[in-house]
Amino acid sequence: MKYVLTYKSVEDFRVKALEHGAAHVARLHECCARGVLLMAGPLDDPPSGDALGIFTSQEAADEFVAGDPFVLNGVVESYSIRPWREVLAD
Repeated sequence: MKYVLTYKSVEDFRVKALEHGAAHVARLHECCARGVLLMAGPLDDPPSGDALGIFTSQEAADEFVAGDPFVLNGVVESYSIRPWREVLAD
């Protein structure tokens, strides 16, 4: 089981994202290095600031959100964390 975090960004996300982007990316790398974040990235076409991440546990996803500069500084309007049962994986 994996856990999918989805972010919906505020309408004017670009300015806030630029301001807090480095800290957000550092947090992504830290979670990846710990092995709890498997992949993450923005949803494009058109760029809306929305994004998703795949975590190894509910706790890891919750911990990421609790300290994410994008959440703490209003880049993210709302988010959800949902369990995902992998059917086809290596």
